[in-house]
Amino acid sequence: MTSIQPQNNGTGPLIELRGLSKAYQEGERERVVLHSADATISRGEFVVLLGRSGSGKSTLLNLISGIDLPTAGDVVIAGTSITRLSEQQRTLFRRRHIGFIFQFFNLIPTLTVEENLLLPLELNGRVSAAERQAALSLLEQVGLGDRAQSFPDRLSGGEQQRVAIARALAHDPLLLLADEPTGNLDAETGRQVLDLLDRLTRQAGKTLMMVTHSSEVISMADRVYTIQDGRLVERLMEVAP
Repeated sequence: MTSIQPQNNGTGPLIELRGLSKAYQEGERERVVLHSADATISRGEFVVLLGRSGSGKSTLLNLISGIDLPTAGDVVIAGTSITRLSEQQRTLFRRRHIGFIFQFFNLIPTLTVEENLLLPLELNGRVSAAERQAALSLLEQVGLGDRAQSFPDRLSGGEQQRVAIARALAHDPLLLLADEPTGNLDAETGRQVLDLLDRLTRQAGKTLMMVTHSSEVISMADRVYTIQDGRLVERLMEVAP
């Protein structure tokens, strides 16, 4: 099946959340994780999502990526309603247009760094010489150009996360979703990874949505949202005098 292409590629907001709700049945009780969330996120923005553990941050990322479906409401990415696509169409859309960065790196241990890096391109059926070179250039940009033939277990945690960042950008996605990308790193390595992620995504003009517990990230963000009692609340940013 041909992948679904964005309807407003290059114009309009990148993400629109329209009355988005998600509830789970727990025995006889319904637990509402998200209630009537509305948000519009522009292209090129760095958006941070805060909230206590279990508040629904990762659930929201799953809804935006189409991994999960809402109980009500709609997720629209670049003019395409993700919630109205079939499961296969959502998978193809996600594979082509969304990059993921996880807390535990999620590199495949039996593949080399280069093979991990090229995996998103291979899944999309497009590994031309130019695209392979562009991906390897990303590896250079994250400071690991000499580790292409290494396996993940030969890298430190910070190095593995840098490979994961390069992999997330390799297929030139519209959107990057990062779920606690520094949660498994020490404070200094975490800061270095955040700086790198911020620089690379802004340099490429990508939209980045990051789930985090870290208050340090707030100063790097264009917009900050918090999930409080199932409500998505935008935090007003302080403007320097």
